[in-house]
Amino acid sequence: MTQRLPHDWMTPTPPPGTWPRPPAALPAARLVEPPYGARVCVAGLVLVRQRPGTAKGVIFLTLEDETGTCNVVVWAKVYERFRRAVISGRLLRVTGRLQRETGVVHVVAEDIEDISHMLDRLLDPAFRFDGTRAGDQP
Repeated sequence: MTQRLPHDWMTPTPPPGTWPRPPAALPAARLVEPPYGARVCVAGLVLVRQRPGTAKGVIFLTLEDETGTCNVVVWAKVYERFRRAVISGRLLRVTGRLQRETGVVHVVAEDIEDISHMLDRLLDPAFRFDGTRAGDQP
């Protein structure tokens, strides 16, 4: 189970009527704030799943939230534990360690949760989209 992290770079639960951000998920645009190796939680729509033959079982995910994209590295042992979520999840919450290599930020997954059920909120007639899109962000 994913723990709620009390660090100051974690965002609070958004007010009702905003984009359905999971509680305690750090927006992609703020991944530059935590120190290297910090345990963070990110969430977003799955844009890409890659399992290169040369990667020895490592899977690479790209998640997108309303502020941008996040790269996730899933080692083979973690993949086996969360296989169903990695394969079929459309909206994932990932908790892991932050890595920075030559200007590229990755989250090395420790826990993966399929939160695709939250997408149903977008179909709710009471949901009001504020017009913000990830591509509109600086």
